[in-house]
Amino acid sequence: MAKKLELKTKKNDSNVDEYIAGIADEQTRKDCEQLVKLMSETTGEPAKMWGASMVGFGEYEYTAANGKVGEWFLTGFAPRKQNLTIYIMFGFKDYKNLVDKLGKFTHSKSCIYVKKLEDIDSDVLRKLVKISCDDLRAGKTAQY
Repeated sequence: MAKKLELKTKKNDSNVDEYIAGIADEQTRKDCEQLVKLMSETTGEPAKMWGASMVGFGEYEYTAANGKVGEWFLTGFAPRKQNLTIYIMFGFKDYKNLVDKLGKFTHSKSCIYVKKLEDIDSDVLRKLVKISCDDLRAGKTAQY
């Protein structure tokens, strides 16, 4: 049996609504409220706090390069100082056709960075969230 990976950032019982209500910037707060609605509807999962500033939906199990097993959220977001970070945990390699239609953003392996949510197409984001979560739930390995 694989050893459990102990992460510093863990799911906790902090209140997501209170966290979002405490965001000082009005635009960021509204964007986060919209993301909670979009992601909870798309995943069928409730919003949960992960660490002090990440909001995640659902969970999946993965095996790290060292062979240890960890759990992480299927999708989520975090308001950051410079941008809003949206986590598409499966990565983007298999979803180029959708990513090309998303709008104005930058990205890394599994993160989309936007200044405002209105800069991207919410229908395309919804499709990305759904297909990524479906692939992770089906046990597929993330594609970076």
